[in-house]
Amino acid sequence: MNRALILLLSLPALFPLNLQAEGRQVSKDGIRHSFLVAGKFTALISEESKVIWQAPGYARDGMVLENGNVLLSISNEAREYRKGTTELVWSYKLDPRNKELGTVNRLKNGNTLVVERGPLPRLLEVNDAGKITVEVPLKPETDNGHMQTRMARKLPGGNYLVPHLLGFKVKEYTPAGEVVREIKTDLEELGGRKARNWPFTAILLPNKNILVNLTNGDKTVEFDPAGKVAWRCDNSHATGLFHDPCGGQRLPNGNTIICSYGQRAADKVKIFEVTAGKKVVWEYIDPKVSAHEVHILTTNGKPVTPIMR
Repeated sequence: MNRALILLLSLPALFPLNLQAEGRQVSKDGIRHSFLVAGKFTALISEESKVIWQAPGYARDGMVLENGNVLLSISNEAREYRKGTTELVWSYKLDPRNKELGTVNRLKNGNTLVVERGPLPRLLEVNDAGKITVEVPLKPETDNGHMQTRMARKLPGGNYLVPHLLGFKVKEYTPAGEVVREIKTDLEELGGRKARNWPFTAILLPNKNILVNLTNGDKTVEFDPAGKVAWRCDNSHATGLFHDPCGGQRLPNGNTIICSYGQRAADKVKIFEVTAGKKVVWEYIDPKVSAHEVHILTTNGKPVTPIMR
């Protein structure tokens, strides 16, 4: 069992903060999650909806590591905070030639995957000494640094999935920077270009399909390996809940967690969960949260593994 998730089951004993959250979890099925939410308010939330740790600033991406430390993309820096504190134990700063640091993800080889946006768009693997060990030049369709990419992830075979918003594509890159596959998100059946289906997430699933949250398009789509639509969910199924969906996660039971980043109303749903049958079974409402990315850690006391996000 993932050690971090074992630790998180006893969070109140480990984290002295233990503040009462303004948020609440709603589920007729009795579902309760603990999770890390990244955004303007970045924090660990318990199954009892208590804030058990809070980051010092805005984060774009993040995850809880096996040792309980928290890895974040925050203030254009990849930072690892020691469990239960804001003590930095590792960091990597954005190259001054670039504009933004987006993705941050700890890999199985111990390196940290980061993506830099700007005049020199690139995907990097950085080791524990802060040295760049892999550099992949990226090929966005725009010079607008903010709009070049979103959450990239490494594939088991060694390639990388990178969403390109204004290209309406998720591209698979080799470590040498060659694009070997493109999954198009402006398909006519999804509304074409006018639907503004900008890809944010690109999550490889066990069946080899790829789950993509499409931000301005207000939908979540599962594409097969050839790029055909295998499943979709939008506001025709989850009325009003899709509002600029950004981060997300596929749970082991087949349910999908979706961050509604564009929803800023205090009393509206910021994160929600839908089944394969497109039934909404869990919601998180919190006035201070703008959910850019999420990492679900436990469900009703049990660790969530494997992690597909």
